[in-house]
Amino acid sequence: MFEFLSYSFVQRGLVAGTFVAVACALLGVFLVLKRLSLIGDGMSHVCLTGVAVALLTSTSPVYMSVPIVMVASAGIMKLTQKFKIYGDAAIGIVSAAGLSIGLLLTSLAGGFNTDLLGYLFGSILTVSFSETVLCAILLMVVLACLFAFYRYLVSACFDAPFAHTRGVPVQTVNTGLVMITSVAVVLAFKVVGIFLISALLIIPPVAALLISRTFKQVLVWASAFGALSVWAGIWISFVFNIPSGAAIILVSLIILLGAYTWSKLGGVNAR
Repeated sequence: MFEFLSYSFVQRGLVAGTFVAVACALLGVFLVLKRLSLIGDGMSHVCLTGVAVALLTSTSPVYMSVPIVMVASAGIMKLTQKFKIYGDAAIGIVSAAGLSIGLLLTSLAGGFNTDLLGYLFGSILTVSFSETVLCAILLMVVLACLFAFYRYLVSACFDAPFAHTRGVPVQTVNTGLVMITSVAVVLAFKVVGIFLISALLIIPPVAALLISRTFKQVLVWASAFGALSVWAGIWISFVFNIPSGAAIILVSLIILLGAYTWSKLGGVNAR
């Protein structure tokens, strides 16, 4: 049952996947509460542009995608702040632009090949040591920001207008949250694939919100659900020889179903 743990590439995948899943779960809690959860979907489409540029220039897709996705994130914030466009509309505009440019560059790079398909659908078992280190740094940055700006983040999520009157830099908090999320999205496409990134940001936090009574419990449960999804998903992928990204998200969906069932049955009795 645990034979798969003896392979070094599986060990790297588990470690990197756990770091990314926990980071995405923590960020996803705030994105879901701020109704910006679809930003992961929009940024994932922009990732396709980064991957296509990397294939054209023979560079690393991860390192190439980070600045491109961060610029796109800044574009979303500018659209919402300066042009008074709703967040979902701004995400849709940037997402469409990123996807169309990515598809155009993909055709110039020779169309869809094995490497590109791995990024589209996830290839966690090909994670390198340097990418694992990047995932660890991402998680440390997320935890440091959460610890340092916890009150600002909570205030901006639950009552932004009141937080603004109390001197909380709401726009700066939102921009910082989106920027860190953009980096998490880039690192996550190796874990679950470009098409499934948004699920990693949304499903564990939603499951945690169903069973938690305090905000801190939401953060803990979301992190646990994200990590559990990666571990169980990789094991299922290894045993049944199916794509790891799809397996991870299917486990997340099962967890979500279990959380919903508990909230309707056990949760009612517990209260």
